[in-house]
Amino acid sequence: MEHHGHSLEEDLQTMLQATTGRRQSLRWLLASAASLPLLGCGGSSSDAATGTTGTSTSTGTSTSTGTSTSTSTGTTTTGTTTTTTTSGSCSVIPEETGGPYPADGTNSNSSGVVNVLTQSGVVRSDLRSSFGSMSGTAAGIPLTIKLHIVNANASCAAANAFAVYLWQCDRDGNYSLYSSGVTNQNYLRGVQEADANGDIVFTTIFPGCYSGRMPHVHFEVYSTLAKAASASNRIKTSQFTFPMATLNEVYATSGYSASVRNLAQISYASDNVFGDGYSLQLATITGNVTDGYVATLTVAIAA
Repeated sequence: MEHHGHSLEEDLQTMLQATTGRRQSLRWLLASAASLPLLGCGGSSSDAATGTTGTSTSTGTSTSTGTSTSTSTGTTTTGTTTTTTTSGSCSVIPEETGGPYPADGTNSNSSGVVNVLTQSGVVRSDLRSSFGSMSGTAAGIPLTIKLHIVNANASCAAANAFAVYLWQCDRDGNYSLYSSGVTNQNYLRGVQEADANGDIVFTTIFPGCYSGRMPHVHFEVYSTLAKAASASNRIKTSQFTFPMATLNEVYATSGYSASVRNLAQISYASDNVFGDGYSLQLATITGNVTDGYVATLTVAIAA
């Protein structure tokens, strides 16, 4: 057995001092490391906390009801570069089907392709009577339609010089040129050019409600009156409807009895056009059954 020149008590004391020294050295090493800046982390401590280098901000509002939206003002900043985009805020009216009775050259009636857009007399404000070689007048509660056309791609400014082709059914739910009994009529169809304020006015009658659809009016928008001579130039096809309270008032009058029954079997929610939302297609109504009604609607298009 190997002998040492120290007592057990001395050996234990020596071991304790050595252990204490190593712990103290470790504390000093950790303290020194903590005081050094972090290297290789890609930025300062403030950048690490925010996860960015520079700043980016965006402000603005967006509204969407239907299918399309135009946004309002917004500013985006990254580092020292700032980009600002500005436009008015208006939601583009939804694109809808023109239906089976447009008479714009895109389909046929019982006599072949029918196109009123190329006929003399179609540019008019009062739609109640047939024009050209046809004669006859649609009966019903008087209705004035006022459309205000704005361009969502031009800060929602008035779309002056744009044109609208508008068509609708009569109080019996029939479409001129197509429906039995009125194929020899072309009333309730016409084209108008917007004035400098983007306004268009049509004089017509309140449409009836036929089976399977909520009451509505069809229209196509063109960038100029000249382009309204061909449906291939249309930039928007849509429809609008009326408040239920007004529908009930009108259909309680003489001549609209069939509409009462048909309206009871349909709703905005079940309609195949307005069922996905119609807030942009609901006209504002004033008037009464004695003096007639005025329907007003702002139509935002992107052109």
